[in-house]
Amino acid sequence: MPTETVQVAAVQLLTGEDVEANAERALALLERAADDGAKLVAFPEGCLFGYTCRTDYWDAMDSARFEASEARIAEACRRLGVAVVIGSAHKADGDWYNDLAILDETGALKYRYAKTFLAGEPWCLNNRGKLPIVRLAGVDCCFIICHDVRYPELVRLPAAAGAQLCIFCSCESGLTAEYKLSAYRAMPISRATENGIYLLMANTPANPDDLRSPGSSHGNSKIVHPDGNVLTEAGFFGDEIVSATVDLNQAGGSTARRTASEDTILREWFQRGAEFVVRVGEDR
Repeated sequence: MPTETVQVAAVQLLTGEDVEANAERALALLERAADDGAKLVAFPEGCLFGYTCRTDYWDAMDSARFEASEARIAEACRRLGVAVVIGSAHKADGDWYNDLAILDETGALKYRYAKTFLAGEPWCLNNRGKLPIVRLAGVDCCFIICHDVRYPELVRLPAAAGAQLCIFCSCESGLTAEYKLSAYRAMPISRATENGIYLLMANTPANPDDLRSPGSSHGNSKIVHPDGNVLTEAGFFGDEIVSATVDLNQAGGSTARRTASEDTILREWFQRGAEFVVRVGEDR
């Protein structure tokens, strides 16, 4: 049976284009989160590459740099006994993917979830794989990246299949796109309450020295209860850790499960969609 309670944390971190330097900073904050008792830690989208979309950067990038940095983080997971989800990238068949490296508390790479709905990134391809449920630190987790939050099915399908926590890693528009901020606050809260599961959001902060700088966002990393209340939230600026102990008994996903089980016009359609969900590393 899953653990009933677990401490989770979102790391809000502004990074640049230096993969190795970004990994070093992420490791320092991972240590802090673990010292505070977190067992599952999420970092923003593109954390290891500063969410740069310059095609010349990606044309020159060696994927081995990401692999080496992920190996360092995996070793920290093993040493600390903490699961980590971090924004990274990988190359397959000559194409780049903007993804999350999903590492369990033993340091094993359990899955790579690539962003399904891109936001115009010219350097990478859309995810065409399954929607994973991965058990991390005793919690059944599903995953979305930034623009994915606008597509509720990416959370509802795994939630109906048993996901208890949605890990949302993002590097959204900055503070100068003020007209977007209300929606950016509403959507992660909606993904939690419309499904009856927790949501852990790790977003990049704003850059106080240049609000328009590439790879910066607007912060507000947060943890949302299944009833839609925000348990804790970061500010707009600064590297920060937000952490909370979540009670998995309150993350039953009842609303999502009704879509799959109740005799309505949606049931057959939804059950067909559930075929796109995979439980990673489990026979059931």
